[in-house]
Amino acid sequence: MTSPNPARARISIIGAGPGGLTCARILQQHGMAVTVHDRDTGPDARNQGGTLDLHADNGQIALRAAGLLDEFFELARPEGQEMRRMDPAGTVTSHQIPGPDELFKPEIDRGQLRDLLLGSLRPGTVRWGSALERVGGPAEGPRQLHFADGTTVETDLVIGADGAFSRVRPAVSPAVPEPTGISFLEAWFSDAENRHPDIAELVGQGSAHAADGERGMFAQRNGNDHIRVYLIQRVPVDWLGASGLTADDTDGIRALLLERYAHWSPRMRRMITDNEGVYVDRPILALPVPHAWEHDPSVTLLGDAAHLMPPLGVGVNLAMLDAAELALALADSTTVDDALRTYEKTMLPRSIETARVLEGGAEHLLATDLPDFGDDAPEH
Repeated sequence: MTSPNPARARISIIGAGPGGLTCARILQQHGMAVTVHDRDTGPDARNQGGTLDLHADNGQIALRAAGLLDEFFELARPEGQEMRRMDPAGTVTSHQIPGPDELFKPEIDRGQLRDLLLGSLRPGTVRWGSALERVGGPAEGPRQLHFADGTTVETDLVIGADGAFSRVRPAVSPAVPEPTGISFLEAWFSDAENRHPDIAELVGQGSAHAADGERGMFAQRNGNDHIRVYLIQRVPVDWLGASGLTADDTDGIRALLLERYAHWSPRMRRMITDNEGVYVDRPILALPVPHAWEHDPSVTLLGDAAHLMPPLGVGVNLAMLDAAELALALADSTTVDDALRTYEKTMLPRSIETARVLEGGAEHLLATDLPDFGDDAPEH
């Protein structure tokens, strides 16, 4: 089968995260038909997670291509660029305060970003409750999308924007995410200024990081006076079960954490004792480095599906840049095959280079002096 012209191709994006939605938005701007499939039952099916900093040299470039940069700045929090580094006693050892006009990497809540992108799409673009099981059909196309409900969709191009555990990735690569040996435990604090003023003062308007070489804390101000704290440990993926605990045993987990952080100051340990609700266990995984695949004329990947890395501030930014470059390549090419070659010629070397820089970087989140990876803040 001859590779179709993108303007006449049936384009299917798997995953309604920032990368998938950015790609869909730019494709629609250029008059191309696209459908986004997502396993969530709807846009409000689950919490979208914490805050993101979108960088001027990648994430903001994608939003400009999507025609949404001004709307982003109306929602973003420039003050969220503040970064504090502390020791386990809570003493500030380094403090970065953004200038009054600093807009290099302002923060935005994931939910706000997703709503912005969803609202820019034509009604019916996203098909919720579409859990992909596998991609079938020949490489030359057409492809078949097999969904968990037994339905099948025929398409000319499959774009895997479905994250770490991508169901599209096996169509082009056998790679699977591997544990980095580092895990986060996420804790939440709402109405922080009133209910948790001491923690709010510690964190400031942006982010705060502390570590002692073996364990760390990363606290991050979100919108609506909400703070998320990530307790960072060097542990195996199954550490909770190995400790005789379950994910919903909040008291048991807290007791274990207080033992492990016993030498930290009482003020810092309030980020362990005062959290609201359960802890969320988030083992940090990464794809092997380098990760690439043989070119396929009808399937490609973007974001974490293509290059899952430690959460050091690049993931969403790279996903959105991937999305913009892929959509623009499709708009400017005579065939889908040509567009994918153009996109992958740039994306793969860039992602491999970045992944090599960040390889093993999750370990540095435990270091007393967090290195500069091009961003100061872990991203989740």
